[in-house]
Amino acid sequence: MDASVLLALRDPAGIPFYPVVFQALYILTWALHAAFVLLALGSMGLSIYGTFKQKDDSHWKILTPHLIQTGKLSISILIVLGVAPLLFTQVIYDPNWYVANTLSGMWVFIFIYTLLVGYILYYWYYYANKAKEGGGKLVGIVSFLVLVFAGILMHNFAVTSIMPNEWMNMYAPNGVVDTSGLTFNMDIPRLVFLVSLAIPVVGIFLQNYSRFLSTREDFSEDFVKYCAILGTKIGAVGLVISAVTFIIWMIEVGYLMNPVTIATIIGVLILLYMVYTNVNSYITTGVLVVVALLISSIRELIRFDIMTGLGYNIYDYPVNLELPSITMFLLTFVIMGFIGVAYLLTMAWKVGKTQGVFDGSKDKAVTRLGNYTLFIMSIWMVIYFGWGMVTLFKNIL
Repeated sequence: MDASVLLALRDPAGIPFYPVVFQALYILTWALHAAFVLLALGSMGLSIYGTFKQKDDSHWKILTPHLIQTGKLSISILIVLGVAPLLFTQVIYDPNWYVANTLSGMWVFIFIYTLLVGYILYYWYYYANKAKEGGGKLVGIVSFLVLVFAGILMHNFAVTSIMPNEWMNMYAPNGVVDTSGLTFNMDIPRLVFLVSLAIPVVGIFLQNYSRFLSTREDFSEDFVKYCAILGTKIGAVGLVISAVTFIIWMIEVGYLMNPVTIATIIGVLILLYMVYTNVNSYITTGVLVVVALLISSIRELIRFDIMTGLGYNIYDYPVNLELPSITMFLLTFVIMGFIGVAYLLTMAWKVGKTQGVFDGSKDKAVTRLGNYTLFIMSIWMVIYFGWGMVTLFKNIL
């Protein structure tokens, strides 16, 4: 692919801020999105196993509904968080984004409905299991497979986007234009590695789950210990599998000795030790976040190197500073976002730690954070719509 073609596909208006900022935000938001993708896959897969065990095993009778609920919430969060990395990559890699969506246009259409059907089936699974212990096995399996297929489609879009040299062959194989939108590409080592991460993620989740419930009197010590041991086994085995598949992927792409790859491997080894010893799963989760950021970084490094090798350097993208918009974004992301998330997390933590009904109005921290969130959101709406109206009338009058 000629660099001039890639450069011609860039937005002529340029971008509103420095490319490195969008690149960093992409790495961050993809890691957050991936975390909930993996937690959804891991918790749902383990819950299906639990549906076969919960009638005869008191531990799984408690654990299975909680895993199903975790998967349900994780899917909601991953969908919301999935928007951000797509937007950030669209800003600095717009040729990749639009070409991949054109070549695989039919699969993009199918992806939307696959996600909808998968999520609807998941709710069916959730209510079927809730109504009857061990119910909804078949629906759960189908929902799981449908959602995995949605993930494979997204994998296809990502792989296609980093194959500029093959775009023309995909568009016109043997000189015949193909407008079906059914271009499909897979990188098996990469896909297997990313999917395998769901195993250690759900293992670490179970360690956190057991630690969180350890202060609750309505959960037996035996159950808490069982979940901790199960999480340790799953997490340790999963990390070994992920480490092996990661090395295979890095050998395939020729990045095994890259500093970011070495840092990732070291991070996984540290994580393996922490999971195996299970001294403090909350600290282990912090290390997991660092490893996730490293994995996100290596993905971006591979794409960056491919594109610069073709003469497309995102750091050369024309920058037209749009400070008001960037300021609005950062204030929204940092202030409103952080306080809103802090309110939700604090509420969830206190609800989980309280036996019986939790009354948030009687808790000072929850009440204060809730009031701050409402106030900031109200101010944000006034500024957002007011600013929009001023800009609109300024340009048309």
